[in-house]
Amino acid sequence: MRDTTGGPLALTMGDPAGIGLDLSLTIWLGRRERATPPFLFIGDPTVLAARAALLGHTVAIRETDCVDAASVFADALPVLPVRCPSPVVAGEADAANAPAVTGSIDTAVQLVMDGEASAVVTNPIAKAVLYEAGFRFPGHTEYLADLAQKATGEPLLPVMMLAGPKLRAVPVTIHIPLKDVPAQLTADLIYRTCIITAADLRTRFGIDRPKLAIAGLNPHAGEGGALGLEDDDVIRPVVERLRAEGIDATGPLPADTMFHDRARATYDVAICMYHDQALIPAKALGFDDSVNVTLGLPFIRTSPDHGTAFSLAGKGIARDDSLLAALKLAAELSSNTAGVIV
Repeated sequence: MRDTTGGPLALTMGDPAGIGLDLSLTIWLGRRERATPPFLFIGDPTVLAARAALLGHTVAIRETDCVDAASVFADALPVLPVRCPSPVVAGEADAANAPAVTGSIDTAVQLVMDGEASAVVTNPIAKAVLYEAGFRFPGHTEYLADLAQKATGEPLLPVMMLAGPKLRAVPVTIHIPLKDVPAQLTADLIYRTCIITAADLRTRFGIDRPKLAIAGLNPHAGEGGALGLEDDDVIRPVVERLRAEGIDATGPLPADTMFHDRARATYDVAICMYHDQALIPAKALGFDDSVNVTLGLPFIRTSPDHGTAFSLAGKGIARDDSLLAALKLAAELSSNTAGVIV
């Protein structure tokens, strides 16, 4: 085990044509007023400097490594170079730069696995652009899990959580068509998702006995079987098993009554059965400041809850709230766990 308490956050470049560069620059510029935790930007310093010039920002950029990043951060934006092989134009995605995008992620994970960085924070990627270049993973989460599994040799299940000031929500199934959800929604998957969520809420979020509210799949949680059998046949036995094992879990609950103010006050996380069941309330309640957190990894990973927004890149109008929240949450979680990686 290595102690990474003093290491900076490893901030990936994301798609260089998107808003990730814009946000990284504005957050560094406001570092003092907004108490931004020190980060090491992993990407192309030349492209970053060009974006700063396009935005009219005066930013000192210094190539460095994890060892010196925190001391550099006060006076210059520290960058660990990962070069883009093709010219970058703000707002114009280019699959030729996919190796730099994935290379930035690879480097960030290696730094945190080696104990040099305290957590990984990822700027948005454009999956369609990466697919064009041969990327074979559904998204960031699955790629990070594969890197972690290769590094540790241990199988793992990555769990996606949207964490905002008003709601934490976890989808059990993620990026699959709605028509495929019932077949993919197994008792084992629900159980493992809940166990991982409860464990990370204890060890990383500091919640001693987390309360899990588990949504049903069908309207009215199946209405006693009249509106579907999955709630009683698949979800309810999992809830009973969790409770028998000492986990504070309730459900299956009708999803349409889970997210109002009084209901949210009764639990620490909502376990939802599919992507939109979790992300619609999470984004409605915290569109600008929710954070994507990947649970179940041997390191801390957070990300802003938005995409590359190519149409906004280079225009100076993109909001940086979510990325700043992702950096601050990563620093907080790292502090809670004393930065120790197993």
